[in-house]
This record gives sequence, structure tokens and C-alpha cells, in this order.
Amino acid sequence: MTDSLTIRDNRTGREFEVAITDGTIRAADLKQIAVEGEPGLATYDPGFVNTASCRSAVTYIDGDAGILEYRGYPIEQLAEHSTFLEVAYLLLNGELPTAAELEQWTHDITYHTFLHENVKQLIEGFRYDAHPMGMLMASVSALSTFYPDAREIHDADNRKLQIARLIAKMPTLGAFAYRHQLGKPYVYPDNRLSYTENFLAMLFKMSEPSYQADPRLVKALDILLILHADHEQNCSTNAVRSVGSSEVDPYSAVGAGIGALFGPLHGGANEAVLAMLRRIGTTDNIPGFIEGVKAGKEKLMGFGHRVYKNYDPRAKIIKKAADDVFAVTGVNPLLEIALELEKIALEDEYFVKRKLYPNVDFYSGLIYEALQFPPEMFTVLFAIGRTPGWLAQWSELVQDKEQKIARPKQIYTGHRTREFTPISER
Repeated sequence: MTDSLTIRDNRTGREFEVAITDGTIRAADLKQIAVEGEPGLATYDPGFVNTASCRSAVTYIDGDAGILEYRGYPIEQLAEHSTFLEVAYLLLNGELPTAAELEQWTHDITYHTFLHENVKQLIEGFRYDAHPMGMLMASVSALSTFYPDAREIHDADNRKLQIARLIAKMPTLGAFAYRHQLGKPYVYPDNRLSYTENFLAMLFKMSEPSYQADPRLVKALDILLILHADHEQNCSTNAVRSVGSSEVDPYSAVGAGIGALFGPLHGGANEAVLAMLRRIGTTDNIPGFIEGVKAGKEKLMGFGHRVYKNYDPRAKIIKKAADDVFAVTGVNPLLEIALELEKIALEDEYFVKRKLYPNVDFYSGLIYEALQFPPEMFTVLFAIGRTPGWLAQWSELVQDKEQKIARPKQIYTGHRTREFTPISER
């Protein structure tokens, strides 16, 4: 039996056979279906909700079953047993590193954590109240001017160098943006520390000779970075791939990803969860809030997902990490509201029928707040975690012979062939 689709064009009575590969048909194959004098058929798919733009071996998601795997490894195993840098290596290279490979990889990242002093001056040039994501987006894009060799994207060794540089410098850039907003002096990297410890030190170190973070907080933040490391063809990854398809340097491509992540529909959802929990105020107000959701008067933030039609596997892991964080910082008073809200949503037929399960954003904001991050830093943390995934997808794109520069079609709905009217006659 041939894997194909037979399409009958009722306009002409003609039939066409289109090959089915990996559960998809090639959009270009539809061009043959045409009425004489008109262009062939194209698909109309706003938001690419049912269009595959690439082949990828980086991340696998089964939304119905609640499965997330990086290079075939379940996210649950990686969160429990791995470190963020080990997961970054996996995403970029396809295999978990040996002890020697991880040691070299960690050394390479550590070596590149410092910024050129001119980058620091760039950050200093922002207003005191500039949003950290705006500063991060601008400074990452600016790195392309410091490393013009990054344009040599078809040189494998050069790609590896730029990837190491960017993963290394993201926490430094994020921490400098955070300190700038607070008016505090910047803290330079301490390369004796691990990747996550170093980030926390650059954020929170004051006058102490060395910053000692609680190991439980380090582990929790490391897990959060792992959970955000990649998530298939989401909005920001699509932006990285789309911009990267022009063969631009990786800093500019990742800058585009940061811009996409800045939007409230993508990276800002956990901040919206906190705002919702504060608006609810107490558990006594939850029933009224739930009724407001059902009536369309309130929005239930942190529930449901474009991909997952089951419990987001990352949410389960984050919920456990939250317990470890709160054991150190004390329980966030909003946690009680969150737990009760989750309990009702998982039992209420209205939400169950609509498959509105908690997603990764529901508990992550509570953890970030417990770690003393202001809400505007939440998306910066997301971007730092997502960087290895963006770069793995970018590297895959560069080496994919099937990829072309992104140029979607459109359905034109405007005027045609109008006569120009002089301004005196309008």
C-alpha cells in the first residue's frame, strides 16, 4: 500500500496523488493542483498550528501523553540526574558527554564568561528603569559586532566557539542587566563557581568576600534552566530559525528569539500567574474567581498549553522543586492559593473536559519570587535557560540541506491596480 493522499479537485474533476511522509505532505506538492491561468494551491495556516517547517532531532513532544524528551532522554530523568551544562551539551551534540567531555565543555564555558568592557558600557548607557529583557536583547545582538568571525557559520569549529561564548555570557549579561536596574555595581564572574552558582553570585553578591549560595537553591535553579532548555518549534525558536535562515550570525538570530520571548503570550506567562494569584488574594475568593473564569470574565493563567493536552511534565518537576526552595526561603503565601486553585481545576469537570492542566509557568513564578527575582527578571531567566536549545536548533538549521530562507506566502486582501489621484483632487 502506497503512503499517499488522493485529492480530487472538484473545480476541474482532476485527481492528484500526493506522497505522505512522516505524517505530512509537502506543501509544494499542492502547487500542481491548479485551475488554468491561476497559481496552484497553497495552505493557509495562521500561527503554523498544523505546519511542519523543519525536520529536527533535538526535542520530542507528545502533547496528548504529556511527554517531553531532549534527544530521546525523558525530561524527568535529566532534571533528576543531570546538570544544566550537561543537558546543554546533550542538546548541542546529540549525546550525553563522557566525564572528560563534560570537563572540557565546562572549561570552555567558564573560559568565556567575561564580557568585553565596552559591552558593560553599553549596558550602563540604558536608563535606570530599562526592562532587563530589552537590555539583554540589545546586548546579545551587539555581541555580533564584537565577534565578526561569527558570520562564518559554515565553519564547524567557528560555530562551536560562538555557541560556547553565548552560553557562557548569557548569565553575565542577565546579571548585569539586573544590577543596572537596581543601581548596584556589577559583579564580575567568579570562575571557581559552577555555572548556576556563578550566576547567583553575580546577581546577589554584595560586600562579602565570596558568595555562598544554598545548594538547594542552586539545584532548584539548575532544574528550572533544564526545564526551559528547549521546547521544539515554539514562537521564539521559530524566530531564531526564521532569522537564522538568512545565514546571519548566531548572536543576531538569538537576539530575535529573545525579542519573541519578551512577548506576554510566550515568556511572560509566569508573571501573569503571580498577578492572578495576588488578585485572588485568599483561598476564600477562589470559588468566585472560578465562576468568573467559567463566565468568561476572568482568565485562568498557568493552565492549559498549545501543545500539552495532558499535565505538563515540567509542571510536575517544578512543583517538587518548589518544595525544596520553600524549605530554604519560607513558604510563599501565594502557594496556598495556587495549590487550592490547582486542586479545584483538576477536579472540576469544566476544566477537565477542556484539558486545562497546570503548565510550566504555574509554579515557576512562585519559585523565582522566592529566590528574590523581581517579575521583570523572570523572562531573562527563561532566556538563559533556552539559549542552548536555540543554538542547537540554529546549528541544526545551518547544516540542513533542505532549509531555505524563510519566505511564507500570503493571501492578498487589498486593492488592485488603482489610479493615482493628485493631491489637489483628493
